[in-house]
Amino acid sequence: MGAINVGFVIFPNLTQLDFTGPLQMLSRLPEGRMCIVAKDESPVPSDCGLGLVPTHTFANCPQLDVVCVPGGGGVADVLQDKATLDFVRTQAKTARYVTSVCTGAFVLGAAGLLQGRRATTHWGYTELLPMVGAVHEASRVVRDGNVVTAGGVTSGIDFGLTLLAEIAGSDVAEAAQLSMEYDPAPPFNSGSLTKARDSIQALVLPRYAKAQALYRQRLSELDL
Repeated sequence: MGAINVGFVIFPNLTQLDFTGPLQMLSRLPEGRMCIVAKDESPVPSDCGLGLVPTHTFANCPQLDVVCVPGGGGVADVLQDKATLDFVRTQAKTARYVTSVCTGAFVLGAAGLLQGRRATTHWGYTELLPMVGAVHEASRVVRDGNVVTAGGVTSGIDFGLTLLAEIAGSDVAEAAQLSMEYDPAPPFNSGSLTKARDSIQALVLPRYAKAQALYRQRLSELDL
C-alpha cells in the first residue's frame, strides 16, 4: 500500500475529541503516518485545557494523502487566518481525501472546498452550510467525492472508522473497533435534538445560538 500521510490541522481552542477521536482510529492504518500540523511548533491549547504538540508545521509538512480539520470554538478565528486557509487549500489539491469533523467543515468551506458539495457539521451550525456553498445532509458521516465531513464531536470516531475501512478494508476497521471496545451504550438518550428532552435542549440551545451568530458574521465576511 505504501506510506499514507494523514494530517490533522490543529489550532488554538479546537475541540480535542474532534481531533483525537479520528486520530486514534486512523493511527491503526497499516503504513499510516500521523502528522499533527500547526502554524508553528508551539503547543496548541485545546478547549478543555489539554495542550497538543505539533509534529509538523505548515512549512515542513509533507504532502498529505488525508487532510482533516477538526472543529471547536477556535474555528471562528481560523476563518480569518489566511495562512491556515492557504495551507488547507494547497494540500487539498493533491490529497486523496479532504475531511473535517464538526465545525471544521467551515474551514473547508472558507477554503472554497465545499462548493456544491453535500456535507454535514455539528447540529448547531448546519443551517450555515449554504453560506460556504454546501448542501446539508443529515448524517453522522457524509461523503461527496473525495470530501468527507462528520457531524459533531463524537461523529469523528465514526468518521475515523469509515475512512479506515475505505483505505485499508473493513477487516482492519472492525479489528480496530473491537480493539478499542467502541460499542456505545450511553447512560442517557439525549445525544441528538430528536432525542433530547425539551428541558435539556433549553439548557444547550442558547449557547449555540450565540456561537452561531459569531460564525454567521465571520462567514459573511468571506469572499467566496
